[in-house]
Amino acid sequence: MILTTDRLILRPWTDADAETLYQYAKDPEVGPIAGWPVHTSVENSLEIIRTVLSADETYAVCLKDNNVAVGSVGLMIGKSSNLDLPDTEGEIGYWIGVPFWGQALIPEACREMIRHGFEDLGLEKLWCGCFEGNIKSKRAQEKCGFRYHHTNRDIHWALMDDIRTEHVTCLSREDWENEG
Repeated sequence: MILTTDRLILRPWTDADAETLYQYAKDPEVGPIAGWPVHTSVENSLEIIRTVLSADETYAVCLKDNNVAVGSVGLMIGKSSNLDLPDTEGEIGYWIGVPFWGQALIPEACREMIRHGFEDLGLEKLWCGCFEGNIKSKRAQEKCGFRYHHTNRDIHWALMDDIRTEHVTCLSREDWENEG
């Protein structure tokens, strides 16, 4: 499936995106704060495309003018979320390359994922999380209408093999419809 916004194309990841993915995912400012390790090579990025980014409802965030992947947004529904959600709920995750920070591209992509989750997939509630200190992610969630729900302290995060604090936000279909 391909989704579009004013400035973006949200499309499935392909093997051809490996080089561009590596370009942005090798930056230590991107992955670790989002909960995943820095990519180590184009081959590593290709493996991530095939094993992680190929999941259902995971999209490359591409600029409309060139269709080049500059980030990712995904919707993990039910058990595919680490939040132990029912099948009527989903968790949105995202990241974007450093050169595109501050352009409100992730809120734009997330708003489309919210619309898609509620209108196309019939979900009742959407969740989002960010780790302690990830102010940019927190701000993106606020811009999209997510509200603070709870904090998970001292959780072991397997991808990074460390202990973290995660702040979790929520948006119900009802709240989204009332805001729109």
